Amino acid sequence: MPTGSSSTGRRTGERSAGQDVINTYKGEDRALRANRLGTVGLLLSVLAASAPLMVVAGVMPTTFGVMGVVGTPLLFLILGSVLILFSFGYAEMSRHVHNAGAFYAYIARGLGGTAGAGASLVALVAYNAFQVGIYGILGFEMSTIFATYLDLEVSWWVFALICVAVVGLLGWLKIDLNAKVLGVLLVIEFALVVIFDLAAVAEPGGEGLSLHAFNPDTLGGAGLGTALCFCLAAFVGFEQAPVYAEETSRPQIVVSRVMFLAVGIAAVFLALSSWALTVAAGPSSIVKAAGDQGPNLLFFLTESRLGGTFTDVLHILFVTGMFAAALSYHNVVARYAFAMGREGLLPATFSRTNAKSGAPGTGSLLQSVISVIVVLAFAVTDDGPVDDPTASVLHLFTWMGNIGALGVIVLMASASLAVIVFFVRRGAAAAQAWRLIASGLAGLALVGIAVYTVKDFDVLVGAGPGSALSWILPGIIGLSAVAGLVYGAVLRRAKPAVHARIGLGNQAFQLDKAADAESPDSSA
Repeated sequence: MPTGSSSTGRRTGERSAGQDVINTYKGEDRALRANRLGTVGLLLSVLAASAPLMVVAGVMPTTFGVMGVVGTPLLFLILGSVLILFSFGYAEMSRHVHNAGAFYAYIARGLGGTAGAGASLVALVAYNAFQVGIYGILGFEMSTIFATYLDLEVSWWVFALICVAVVGLLGWLKIDLNAKVLGVLLVIEFALVVIFDLAAVAEPGGEGLSLHAFNPDTLGGAGLGTALCFCLAAFVGFEQAPVYAEETSRPQIVVSRVMFLAVGIAAVFLALSSWALTVAAGPSSIVKAAGDQGPNLLFFLTESRLGGTFTDVLHILFVTGMFAAALSYHNVVARYAFAMGREGLLPATFSRTNAKSGAPGTGSLLQSVISVIVVLAFAVTDDGPVDDPTASVLHLFTWMGNIGALGVIVLMASASLAVIVFFVRRGAAAAQAWRLIASGLAGLALVGIAVYTVKDFDVLVGAGPGSALSWILPGIIGLSAVAGLVYGAVLRRAKPAVHARIGLGNQAFQLDKAADAESPDSSA
């Protein structure tokens, strides 16, 4: 059955689907507010999700010290190239499909409603996992700062819950206000890291301005596959641009533009910053230095060049950068829930928007409730000091972060296939040939990375060989996909009209309203 919105049969189903929902919520605005974001606002919103300072201070020392990959700068450029290939098809798809459900909407339009239902649940689980994981490390860092600078011992989960409340409040406000908050925090993050990069170049380590980290020979070693998974997570955020398409001015242009800008900026920034770390420590010493210092590597190298005051400021901005990432993910989860509610995949209450701000308030509340439950669950099981590597707070960050990363990788690989099928079914394969080839190559690379991610999950989460966590945690994404597919199959049999709406977003809602207006009972 054709998945395009031009199908006459499907439109007939769309007009009749969800009529009870329309009748229940007559007069309510079930659409996100348009023209709230331009290129700059959208770019800042998606870049904030990647938390650049957290990547430089957390991801990079791990790839150097734990995985022993000196060529991390080159790895970021390679992954950036893969994601550019992915973006050619993904961006073109964004010109044809404007839906806050993004990934699952694209997959539904390409591979059908059942696949879309599976993808919707994976997306909801993956982005929630990212969000909650950030609250863990955010609470940990704030607890450390209070203990270090104010001599106050406060449990990490107290700060985590405070952040949940503040982010939840901002989630109810206008998206353009959120973009301004994210923008300020992101610009400060970038500026501080760039200052360190310049200081490292001005005062290099004993080996001088060596470009050894860009030598392909530095990519060898058993840790390369794991490093691929770990570093790809640093780019997560750029793919969120289509989530805001309905709230963006000129989405056909702005969304695709922002995706390419976000990938390009992230690739260059991460490559140069990781190279600056190798310059500051020396390529031959970076693995040992990162192993010794761990997440303190950036601050250790900064203090010797820029002094204690700058390093203290960097510590504080490390926290605000993570807060920006938490807010960005919160906004994405809320919009996925909104899109799913609008199409019948979640209860209709999730399709409501805040009357004043136009934000998806119920979806925002859902994310906050999930965060509180998960944070409290880890807090209850935490019976050790926060600097203990077995502490629950560190498990919260590593477990949730890697579950989220695997989910997004699976979604990107599926979306690559969906893009190809979508344009082939529309008879546009010849016109879009080079984009489809790029999508195919990116999809193959992403499948390979997904396989490595599952294979090395015990390393990613710090579990021992043979640990049950190596299959339980990635199994959460697999279970989500299967549950979503089963749900989609049930909808197809029991509620075909609802199944036909999956992926159509506001387009289906507008058709419903038109049909409702034409109905003799519309005045009832």
